[in-house]
Amino acid sequence: MTIYFLGTGTSQGIPVIGSNHPVCLSNNMKDKRLRVSVWIYDNQNSFVIDCGPDFRQQMLTSGCTKIDGIIFTHEHADHTAGLDDIRPFNFYQGEISIYGHIRVLENLKRRFDYIFETENKYPGAPEVKSVEVTNNEAFLLGSKTIIPINAMHGNLQVFGYRIDDFAYLTDVKSITKEETDKLKKLKVLVINALRDEKHHSHFNLQEALDFVTLVQPEKTYFTHISHVLGFHEEVQKKLPENVFLAYDNLKISI
Repeated sequence: MTIYFLGTGTSQGIPVIGSNHPVCLSNNMKDKRLRVSVWIYDNQNSFVIDCGPDFRQQMLTSGCTKIDGIIFTHEHADHTAGLDDIRPFNFYQGEISIYGHIRVLENLKRRFDYIFETENKYPGAPEVKSVEVTNNEAFLLGSKTIIPINAMHGNLQVFGYRIDDFAYLTDVKSITKEETDKLKKLKVLVINALRDEKHHSHFNLQEALDFVTLVQPEKTYFTHISHVLGFHEEVQKKLPENVFLAYDNLKISI
């Protein structure tokens, strides 16, 4: 199974529009981050977690030509705003299943009402099938069993997901012991690490490191990174062994 990091940035991406921050001016491609998303694939399966405003660019850069489904962590725009850009996949392969909490699916129906029309639907609109994800209920996507991990993004519920020995969580600020127990014996954990300073709805770097100590995966990759965390190369030097900053277009195999 291959994990392709389509984007590893926070909601504004890096560089931030109009910013003169040194990280935003960096020429290092590892300091240039699109909105956060991953593509997971093997010989049988191909799906993405989240579909943000950079989705079209990410698909073209990655070379992805098939998507069996889109799994949403939550409804914020940096995770969902690219939904209309699934249309080329619809033309090639037909309807695509989208998975998320019922609250997220209802939010998408309001924001993308033309996609969910049942009468007089525009023939060029995306074609989706909504599948509700519920707490403590694993589901199948292709041949993969997906286990939802319930967490909190400030006061907002979000889902992370475990697939085999890999787990992906983003926009997490708190998580119960019961849900953390679902993350035992991971080969790879991906978790958000926004910045050094504390934030009301995201792990900062120290909180992410503390979570790694608690879960003890073999390897960890940090994502949903803000420009104020610092230069990629400088931050990486400070991290423990087997803890890495993810970067756009990084591919790992599990």
